[in-house]
Amino acid sequence: MSHFSTVKTELRDRQALVDALRDLGHPPAEGSCQVRGYRGQTVTADLAIPQADGVDIGFRFNPDSGSYELVTDLELWKQPIPVERFLAQLTQRYALRTILASTAEEGFQVSEQTSHQDGSIELVVTRWDA
Repeated sequence: MSHFSTVKTELRDRQALVDALRDLGHPPAEGSCQVRGYRGQTVTADLAIPQADGVDIGFRFNPDSGSYELVTDLELWKQPIPVERFLAQLTQRYALRTILASTAEEGFQVSEQTSHQDGSIELVVTRWDA
């Protein structure tokens, strides 16, 4: 019996997800990766964050929803923060990465980026029209 849990997300852009994971100090392995869980069980994912305790964190693309799902053994989650907080931080960094990419594509530049004590991030972007 598998102990793996799948958590749905709204994370759709692979590069923004990879960059957000790196920002949080979790550089993922990419490609067809094996995510380890309870008693050596594995499941295949598109991105994996190997953990020293042998219980990895993975993300796999769900073509039906068009988004990446978190896959891990939640019963053995040993991160310093709960999975809900991990996903909240990841979603915030993902949103920041998505906004930065789309504003750069539109010709904007970040003129100010401020992280507040409440965890929010404030961006000021500018664009000079010719």
